[in-house]
Amino acid sequence: MPHLPDHLLTGYRNFMSGRYLAESGRYRSLAREGQAPETMIIACCDSRAAPEAIFDAGPGELFVLRNVGNLVPPYAPDDQFHSTSAALEFAVQSLKVKNIVVMGHGRCGGIRAALDSTAAPLSPGDFIGKWMSLIAPAAETVSSSTFMTATERQTALERISIRYSIANLRT
Repeated sequence: MPHLPDHLLTGYRNFMSGRYLAESGRYRSLAREGQAPETMIIACCDSRAAPEAIFDAGPGELFVLRNVGNLVPPYAPDDQFHSTSAALEFAVQSLKVKNIVVMGHGRCGGIRAALDSTAAPLSPGDFIGKWMSLIAPAAETVSSSTFMTATERQTALERISIRYSIANLRT
């Protein structure tokens, strides 16, 4: 049976004997009383952009949703699966968060994929391609710009995608 890599087991042990031990009262309180974060962060699942670390947040301070490209799709009440919408509904309706932050980051692989019209799907389902098609019109506009470098196009789309997600939060 496969097991966790040693560095993850070591990290877990360090957490339990360090941060968890130092904040055990807080963890017990959160387990007993539940969470009540004031802020929801919608961030990319990129391992370089961890909201809890970036905002130096402790346990229970942030409600974090991570997905490829930190995208928020438009509101669509149908019978499909909506992970992002479910997290938003829970944060707003149940947790009563006061703030929602869409946190982008530089050199996003999802954004790069949206700009690369020649990229082959990574799987027969092309889940990334379908997900990133949410910003396809913006990607096409940015891609057609001849006065920007490739890096500038990516940065532009990273910023546009945040505005897109904020607009969709209002739907």
